[in-house]
Amino acid sequence: MEDCTEKKEICECCKRKKERSDEEYRSLINRLNRIEGQVRGIRNMVENNAYCPDILIQASAVNSALNSFCKELLASHIKTCVVNDIQNGRIETVDELVNMLRKLMK
Repeated sequence: MEDCTEKKEICECCKRKKERSDEEYRSLINRLNRIEGQVRGIRNMVENNAYCPDILIQASAVNSALNSFCKELLASHIKTCVVNDIQNGRIETVDELVNMLRKLMK
């Protein structure tokens, strides 16, 4: 199955899309760019035989940054997608949200 993240149209694997404001888009991409840089830094630490606790501390920072990214995205999803769906009578979105939260909290 093709990955639809590179396409603009809606495909069978994801069916739904969300238009983001320029501000939201830039904020999410900036966070991801920082996380990507942190991960590359950890890789360099491993390649350069850095001390294990130093690597673990950096890995913990990446984990925290990724959690912050997820919190921002989740808040946006609830405030926009979930609210809009409920207002339009698509109550099944609540079940979708609950299932997603269960997966996130494993």
